[in-house]
Amino acid sequence: MAYFENIDKIKFEGASSKNPFAFKFYNPEEVVGGKSMEEILRYAVSYWHTFTMDGSDPFGAGTMNRPWDKFSGMDLAKARVDASFEFYEKMDVPFFCFHDVDIAPEGSNLRESNQNLDVIVAMIKDYMKDSKAKLLWNTANNFTHPRFIHGAATSNHADVFAYSAAKVKKGLEIGKELGAQNYVFWGGREGYETLLNTNMKLELDNLGRFYHMAVDYAKEIGFDAQFLIEPKPKEPTTHQYDYDVATGHAFLQNYGLENHFKFNIEANHATLAGHTFEHELHYARINNMLGSVDANQGDPLLGWDTDEFPTDLWSTTLAMYEILKNGGLGKGGLNFDAKVRRGSFEPEDLFHAHIAGMDAFAVGLKVAQQLIDDKVLDSIMEDRYQTYTEGIGLDIVEGKTDFHKLEEHALGLTEIKQTSGRLEQIKSTINQYLLQAFAK
Repeated sequence: MAYFENIDKIKFEGASSKNPFAFKFYNPEEVVGGKSMEEILRYAVSYWHTFTMDGSDPFGAGTMNRPWDKFSGMDLAKARVDASFEFYEKMDVPFFCFHDVDIAPEGSNLRESNQNLDVIVAMIKDYMKDSKAKLLWNTANNFTHPRFIHGAATSNHADVFAYSAAKVKKGLEIGKELGAQNYVFWGGREGYETLLNTNMKLELDNLGRFYHMAVDYAKEIGFDAQFLIEPKPKEPTTHQYDYDVATGHAFLQNYGLENHFKFNIEANHATLAGHTFEHELHYARINNMLGSVDANQGDPLLGWDTDEFPTDLWSTTLAMYEILKNGGLGKGGLNFDAKVRRGSFEPEDLFHAHIAGMDAFAVGLKVAQQLIDDKVLDSIMEDRYQTYTEGIGLDIVEGKTDFHKLEEHALGLTEIKQTSGRLEQIKSTINQYLLQAFAK
């Protein structure tokens, strides 16, 4: 059964195209910096937002008009698989991602849930034989069900810890069977509301133990995917253990896990942490921890995770700058962990949203590559930190000095001449590059 029968495969038509069902800037075959756009961007569709969400929010019922929603139970799960691969084909995306409960309903117990998963995984595997779309990553949903009210791997109840481990075990097996290139851990409930009833040391130790067991089991079954942690602050708990990349990095170092994990960084999560998207990408990059990206954006006027499709060209440009400086995303990709707005309820809106996001990152890629080729920001950095390339500055960098020598140097100074950071000029230059990208 076709669910998008009135929509043809989305193709690149160029910036002058008026066709709402065409790419204006994303040309998968176009070479940028020696690789095709498709190779660099590695786009993925998120199964949950695209095929399972209904548009409901805390103040209103669902609004989405989805032709597959006439089914229920396992019939609905199977219909969503059909619809998803039709969508991947028409959007020409190379990857997709899912949580376990996205693809199959939970049963009355874990054994029944796993049986449901086996049926759908077999169906997905069969589709993948003839499809371009591969599995970028999968994960276990250890946060929605009431059993996770006090956390999963950090729960105060040992049975919940065991249940969570069993779900991840199954997820790792599914990842191997479907050839997932990554496996994501998102601790949606790994945090606390108050220290008045929380043993933080025990919870963090248990989380460390949980991750080590996951690493060991992946080795046991020969699953060589990249492990990723996805940081997120505040929501849903007051204090999240994986607040941001720096917090997550410190955790991994403390528990000897830094060589086994990298980060899946989401733009909207960066916003909630009080950071820019590029800050989180940059921190991960300079620490060799940048693994993959959830591509979306938040609304700065709202204090929760709005998961909007990315259209901010400044943000996509600075994000792609960090990704290119990282040498790409390796096994990772740009997953559209984004949902259409509640008022965009028609199936066609799913195409419009993904086209907008894919075009936005394509523009960001081209501008970022030009900034790198012209050494725009590199030259600014070199000039700004020039004093560390000679004299006392070079001694500091090379570890050839101490407080005695630094004091001697400082006592001999009569004037320290500062130079302007020229931030406004830099922003203007980036605007110039963005506008030139549209002029070509």
